[in-house]
Amino acid sequence: MKKNTAALTAAALMIMSISGACSSGPPRNTAPAQGSSVSGGSASSYGSAPSMPAYDGVYDYGSGESYLVIDENEKKLTENEAALTFSLKVDTASYSNVQRYIESGNLPPKDAVRTEELINYFRYDTDLYFGNDPFAIYTEVAPSPFDADKMMAFIRVKTPEIDKDDLPRSNLTFLIDTSGSMSSYDKLPLLKDAFALLTETLGEDDIVSIVTYAGESKIVSDSVSGADKRRITGAVDSLKAGGSTAGGEGIQTAYKLAEKNFIEGGNNRIILATDGDFNVGVSSNAELSRLIKEKKESGVYLSILGFGMGNIRDDLMETLSKDGNGNYFYINSLRTARKVLVEEHAGNLFTVADDVKAQVEFNPENVKSYRLVGYENRVMSNRDFTDDTKDAGDIGAGTDVIVLFEIELHNARSGIEYKYQNSVVADDRNQDSPFADELFEVRIRYKDPGESRSKLVSSPTMVRDIKDHGSSDFNFACSVAIFADLLRGSEYAGYASPGKVISVAADNTGRDNGGYRADFLALLDLYRGLAG
Repeated sequence: MKKNTAALTAAALMIMSISGACSSGPPRNTAPAQGSSVSGGSASSYGSAPSMPAYDGVYDYGSGESYLVIDENEKKLTENEAALTFSLKVDTASYSNVQRYIESGNLPPKDAVRTEELINYFRYDTDLYFGNDPFAIYTEVAPSPFDADKMMAFIRVKTPEIDKDDLPRSNLTFLIDTSGSMSSYDKLPLLKDAFALLTETLGEDDIVSIVTYAGESKIVSDSVSGADKRRITGAVDSLKAGGSTAGGEGIQTAYKLAEKNFIEGGNNRIILATDGDFNVGVSSNAELSRLIKEKKESGVYLSILGFGMGNIRDDLMETLSKDGNGNYFYINSLRTARKVLVEEHAGNLFTVADDVKAQVEFNPENVKSYRLVGYENRVMSNRDFTDDTKDAGDIGAGTDVIVLFEIELHNARSGIEYKYQNSVVADDRNQDSPFADELFEVRIRYKDPGESRSKLVSSPTMVRDIKDHGSSDFNFACSVAIFADLLRGSEYAGYASPGKVISVAADNTGRDNGGYRADFLALLDLYRGLAG
């Protein structure tokens, strides 16, 4: 392996002077107080009161806000486990929710921070080549801009953009929560404005139905043409909040209506708008999960728009989107609504690939260890990668998915000069391997919508691809990841500070279409004030 060791050593010697790491120090939390994770449970909740009865593994501490518990991914030794498989699903709800907390002068509970959702909130700039595949795979390996001794693997998977005129017809069912908990300004009133924006994107061949639920479900309108925008917006504007929350009944009614109006080859989708506070009939996480799993076989997709604060059931909405061929967005402002429903309309509402799984296999000859950054609640068994019966994420047109790994190379520099460091091979790796020059391989397995058999796209990354510094996209993604680590109080923190995160992000704003990276800088500045 001497030839390969020399090549790897040469690549490692390029990696010089940068500083920090994609991780953090513990945050200071102001009201609402951060609660403890539930021991042995599946979710945690935050507020100010002492413990209340548990349900579905969720403790309600008074605020009613509940989140699935996140146990951070640990570093894995490649010689013990060379591959990792996970669902390649992209939601962005966590970023908007974190933004809501910080802009209101509070730090979010750590389980509200899903690192991959923060990273994937943003668009990335590098132009990619698609060829004959529905996915372009781009990889980049370089030192972290926060720690010269920490190598990062940046993986970008993207689907092609589709022109609006080429999108299929839509059969949309608006499923709107009109229970009493939706009465505040940041719920039903904001919801009405959001749906007005969405309605403006519809064409005359699209159809819209509206179902509401409070104490019971109600069909407000059925298969209205997208050209009749006044009728659609008028029906939504007339809604008033009041009563309990029979969400399960509403879901069943919406699926029946969507199936009745099903368009073959079209975009058949329910858009559920709620704070997630279901409390009548089928209402537990487990019951609703079973219901959604049954309904997804209909070919109808599910998008969830979360609204409001104080009693947001983030854990429930994340679960339903994961089980129902869906996606989940948190709407904290009209600007966010425009981003999700107008600017990224095709990517968020038009699926081009079902059950998308990613598997990354690292070469033990060159990579000593690795750690997946984020995606904790999406990790799958490696044997599930080729099992077409296993459900995974669905991806829309023109969608970017970013994945980061921290990796440790064999014979990489430690930052200290040793005369004999690079002349010693610690173990007897195979120098004759035909893959000796590879670092890792990215594999994407997916199904065309409506199909039952998956297809495979793969791409290797070579030792020679290691760079001495990352691109603007690479560095910006690392800055978002370290921000998440700071918020979570990650044990993989290193010595990063809010000031360093601001500096790196500011130097890597790129084209910034829409100004969302500039907004991130403003959010970081607010965070620095809260964190001290």
